[in-house]
Amino acid sequence: MRFEFRMPDIGEGVSEGEIVEWHVKPGDNVEEEQAMVEVTTDKASVTIDMPTSGVVTELCAKVGDIVNVGTVIAVIETKASEKPSSSRRPSAPATPAATAVGDIKDSLLPGMAAFQKSRQKNSPTTQGNGHSQPPPPYFADKPMATPATRKLARDLGVDLRQVKPSGDSARVTKPDVMNFVNGVEQHMAASNYMHSSQGAMTPARRDSVPAPKKAELLSEPPTQVHDMEERRPFVGIRRRIAERMQHAKNTAAHFTFVEECDVGRLQDLRESLKEEAQANDVKLAYLPFIVKAVVAALKKHPELNTILDEEANELVTRKYHHIGIATATERGLLVPVVRNADQLSVMEVAKEIERLAKGAREGSLSTSELHGSTFTVTSLGKHGGLFATPVLNFPEVGILAVHRMRQRAIVKDGQITIGNVMLLSFSFDHRLIDGHVGAAFAYEIIHYLENPGRLFLEMR
Repeated sequence: MRFEFRMPDIGEGVSEGEIVEWHVKPGDNVEEEQAMVEVTTDKASVTIDMPTSGVVTELCAKVGDIVNVGTVIAVIETKASEKPSSSRRPSAPATPAATAVGDIKDSLLPGMAAFQKSRQKNSPTTQGNGHSQPPPPYFADKPMATPATRKLARDLGVDLRQVKPSGDSARVTKPDVMNFVNGVEQHMAASNYMHSSQGAMTPARRDSVPAPKKAELLSEPPTQVHDMEERRPFVGIRRRIAERMQHAKNTAAHFTFVEECDVGRLQDLRESLKEEAQANDVKLAYLPFIVKAVVAALKKHPELNTILDEEANELVTRKYHHIGIATATERGLLVPVVRNADQLSVMEVAKEIERLAKGAREGSLSTSELHGSTFTVTSLGKHGGLFATPVLNFPEVGILAVHRMRQRAIVKDGQITIGNVMLLSFSFDHRLIDGHVGAAFAYEIIHYLENPGRLFLEMR
């Protein structure tokens, strides 16, 4: 029976997805819930599983293709007696579904179960002589993990359902998989040694579970390798980032404003609060104070919290303050969002930034956590340099780049002294923001950072 599998609607209003990697090829015999294809939708990735068992007869889209929801992407020849799960109409999802870890509920879409069924014959929990180890104490029916972690588990023959997550997010990571493999190997080695001493079994070989190469853990292998170069498909998150950056540069009229900020008082305030923050399990950096200063300045300059709706030809001023925090990850620069930052304390902002940064690096954030910012802050950390020209997170009209703090000679009360100075770089959309407006906004932020007590006096 010929079964046509169509690009599913993974929720969040997404109408299309990019094919990043096929896990099957024409002619493959496949099982239901086996990983089939990895798809990227804007800034989130999901792994779509096989909806049924059978033989793959055709792949209708290639890596890099942008495919609309409802388009046939694969054809599978099934047995006449089998009913593909995608023949059932999915119910509407009750929770956000398009997550970076493929956390798709069965009720959302057929063929998108959390992961394939256990590979018992390849699992490291089964010994070479057929004697299985006792089942592990941990078991999750629908484990959550990124596509890269799932691929690593498949390569090692690990059943992800048996791997216990080590973090607070309940998502399995690559280190979790490797720790699981190492633990099984140690158990097998000890068990086999005991059997060997009794003449019942020879010691197990160390290579009973193949160790992945370092390159396999970090990235996918190149499509083509030549003597002096290698080529890879330009797909996935990196391609989406490039498209958004190019659109921002082609659409907005960028101009940059740079000024220095004496952060001596801010340093003193942070030092006085660090002990209390640590007692509350909060790592208190400078970024939470900067976010609060940005919010305070946005309230006084609402034109910086405005976007241009080009289709309706309207200016839309947002009365909420969702601050994007640019975060460097292995997949590229992502912008998780601190929602309603004006309603959070400095401590709460710090906690949220830490949570979002960790989720961005692990690939565990949902689409809703990566969208909807009204203004963006990017901190270049120890590699901050003197200044930069940050690219707008379109359609926002302003972005702030925070640079490394340096000791410099400054003048205070007519005297030259050594102070701690941080340069701030702003980019604005000159179509909406005049130069004097951008400068006034920048100096408002600087004034808050140089006099951080104002943040607490004006906080509501």
